[in-house]
Amino acid sequence: MDGAITIFPIRSVGEVGAGDDVAAILIASMGRDAIALEAGDVVVVTHKIVSKAEGRVVEIADDADYRALVRDEAAAVIRKRGDLVITKTRHGFICANAGVDRSNTPEGTAVLLPLDPDRSAHAIRSKLAAASGVDIAVIVTDTFGRPWRRGLADVAIGVSGLEAVADLRGTQDMYGRTLDVTEVAVADELAAAADLVMGKASGIPAAVVRGYEAPPGAGRGSDLVRRADEDLFR
Repeated sequence: MDGAITIFPIRSVGEVGAGDDVAAILIASMGRDAIALEAGDVVVVTHKIVSKAEGRVVEIADDADYRALVRDEAAAVIRKRGDLVITKTRHGFICANAGVDRSNTPEGTAVLLPLDPDRSAHAIRSKLAAASGVDIAVIVTDTFGRPWRRGLADVAIGVSGLEAVADLRGTQDMYGRTLDVTEVAVADELAAAADLVMGKASGIPAAVVRGYEAPPGAGRGSDLVRRADEDLFR
């Protein structure tokens, strides 16, 4: 590995609707964009098109409907200040408004998180791998805020085909010291990197990350959720 990573935006996806096959759409779009998958590639897909294809779109009339939808989707409310609600979802994610999103969706609708993002990632990966004939990984993403840091970043909520967390505990640093606590959120880093070419309003909902050479693994997005007994701040 030479350390170089290349990220290819999948530009020609277009609008996705309920019942659409996300993998088939990506295959056709990569063909139009002259992107041929290679072994070890990581395909990063925003959850928005996955949710739309899975019928996770709800009509809302006003802000009151939106707030009610957030309450319905939340497994627990962690903090609330004004209109901002930090929730725990049924998946275990800690995020704003239970992941209910009104951006990049037609007026009067909101998009919910996939019911099982890991299963969604695995289904997309299986079809892409079968069509391309190479072993790849897939990450489904969402945009989260971050404690103690300004700004938003894309993170992995669904993973298939690679370890979501690289456990470096027991290895040595460059000075020979043993690492005791270092775990790297690889899937989150790949998700954030891919978002640099996708953007928030560009209509590019997927990208291919090449060059990372992620070792194959059976990681899941749920691996990135910190257990309650490890959480010092709740």
